[in-house]
Amino acid sequence: MRKATILPLALLGLGLILAGLAVFFWLQAAPEATPETASVIPVPVSYPAPALQLRTLDDEPVRLADYRGQVVLVNMWATWCPPCKEEMPDLEAYYQAHKDQGLVVIGINDGETAEVVRPFVAEYGLSFPVWLDERGLSEKAFRTISLPSSYVIDRSGTVRFAWKGAISYDVLETYITPLLDE
Repeated sequence: MRKATILPLALLGLGLILAGLAVFFWLQAAPEATPETASVIPVPVSYPAPALQLRTLDDEPVRLADYRGQVVLVNMWATWCPPCKEEMPDLEAYYQAHKDQGLVVIGINDGETAEVVRPFVAEYGLSFPVWLDERGLSEKAFRTISLPSSYVIDRSGTVRFAWKGAISYDVLETYITPLLDE
């Protein structure tokens, strides 16, 4: 190899090594994600709650409009979804802590039958209403294809927050609890 080509290649190699070291040390200094920092922050929105009619686990008809006057957290999930499973204990705990303040959590299962959903509800000890949506009507109504997805509807029937991804108890406290006092 000629001397004229060795120097540029050596400098390029040295530059790549230095860049790799810089990235390595930058990643080492980055704060580690915790459950609190890893949680998804909601997007503020403002639009009327969709007209949505589904069925309960007991095959009873239900309407979202029937919950007007309460703060409603609609959570769309599936039993096979790992982030959905991860957030269920926080959703249940938040519901238990605030249901007497006019909070309702509605878990809408996306695409599964009652026979699949019932054991999941029992395993996670869910006491909030669980609705079945075997045809994807809630996805169309809220214009999403992501699971989990969550929406907060205020007492007047306006969707105020939207989440895509798992949410934590602390984030629920931060964003939903103030609506309970309105």
